[in-house]
Amino acid sequence: MPTRTFEAHVRQHLPRVAVIDLQGEINSFAEASLSAAYAEAEQHNPQAILLNFSQVEYINSTGIALIVTLLAKARKSHIRLLTCGLSEHYVEIFNITRLADFMSVYPDESTALAARAQEAEA
Repeated sequence: MPTRTFEAHVRQHLPRVAVIDLQGEINSFAEASLSAAYAEAEQHNPQAILLNFSQVEYINSTGIALIVTLLAKARKSHIRLLTCGLSEHYVEIFNITRLADFMSVYPDESTALAARAQEAEA
């Protein structure tokens, strides 16, 4: 069975917002890449980090735990963690696990960034 890979790429968008584009499967093999991408995003002192799940194929329970770890880091640093691009299935999982209570879930990147820009103006 071929090993599915995971990649995470960081880019800056809007003042004080970092976007982490996630691709592949989020499982135990994703931990190092996900942590490194989060650390890179955090170096720019963002007010918010957007996790873009639009290219994510699968998230297992370990992957959910990794996301919870990122949420804990973000909350400790007073950084808003946002998500976009989750499939309907994973939106439901985020609601069931109550992750959606602690991070805003948006259908796509443009909606998430527009909402963040409005928050920043308020």
